Amino acid sequence: MSSDVAGQTCISPDCGKPAKLQCPTCLKQGISGSFFCSQECFKSNWATHKTKHKAKEVAPHDPFKNYRYTGALRARYPLSPKRHVPENIQRPDYSETGIPVSEQRVRGSSVIRSLSPEEIVKMRKVCQITREVLDAGAAAVRPGITTDEIDRIVHEATIERGAYPSPLNYYNFPKSCCTSVNEVICHGIPDQRPLKEGDIVNLDISCFFEGYHGDLNATYLVGDVDEKGRKLVDTARECLQKAIDMAKPGVRYRDFGKVIEDHAKQNGFSVVRTFCGHGINDLFHGAPNVPHYANNKAIGVLKPGHTFTIEPMICEGTWRDELWPDNWTAVTVDGRRSAQFEHTLLVTDDGIEILT
Repeated sequence: MSSDVAGQTCISPDCGKPAKLQCPTCLKQGISGSFFCSQECFKSNWATHKTKHKAKEVAPHDPFKNYRYTGALRARYPLSPKRHVPENIQRPDYSETGIPVSEQRVRGSSVIRSLSPEEIVKMRKVCQITREVLDAGAAAVRPGITTDEIDRIVHEATIERGAYPSPLNYYNFPKSCCTSVNEVICHGIPDQRPLKEGDIVNLDISCFFEGYHGDLNATYLVGDVDEKGRKLVDTARECLQKAIDMAKPGVRYRDFGKVIEDHAKQNGFSVVRTFCGHGINDLFHGAPNVPHYANNKAIGVLKPGHTFTIEPMICEGTWRDELWPDNWTAVTVDGRRSAQFEHTLLVTDDGIEILT
């Protein structure tokens, strides 16, 4: 503590005694006005006072230096602190613990819920919000912006609409959206890496509003992208659309995979098998599973009132994947690029409604 405190008074609330001490951290950081009358007063106010200290800046670095990356992309840490969600916003059951208890109760069940008219109204609303949030994030895509900054924009757009960002703390996921660049297939964690000219980036947005989830993603070109990259992105978009075009009551969920894989292969690409579309309603993920490859064993037939996603991940090279040491970021094992598109869909009496 500093003894240069003549004439100062203790800053502890309701104290006002002559100061005898000054916070050493404040002295080092050039923060004025940190005077206390005693060690006891200083210690009792530490929890509040320490928030005034300047955060030590850490240079962006690769946290996984001993990991053999499959491609050129590298993680860039530190991650920014967990973003704040106002108390008045309704939260899913995993927002504090990271554990989606409601999902785990029905894990393994193949029962597909048909939503009531009232539930469908809520699904339309949350999916509209999800669409608006994706558009806000997409408008920011450009060379030089970090994926963490995109996450901030997405987070703020979500809470401005009174919604909760569904990925935040889902099984402890640390961010409000997924940003998957180049060889990242899905679940990329937004970090300090700036997007570069020629990158492709998938923004995966999910929102929770009035008890229901919406889910949507799209892949964007960052500046001037080479012809093969543009073809990959176009093919992924077309694969989703071809699956949607065949959707109607009576179609089997397993049938989407064949039309998706046929179109991908015709264009020289492969289809990821590890990750699939899913049912979505008051649960972020539930029945049915919706694989995107041919000859799969998915259970179930489309019926009015079902809400689910189709979200094919299309790759330049192999469809095989592995995880970064963060246990979230899924990448192609050959380091070649992957692109993805997703919609949340409602089965109607005579067809399909794209909710997002």
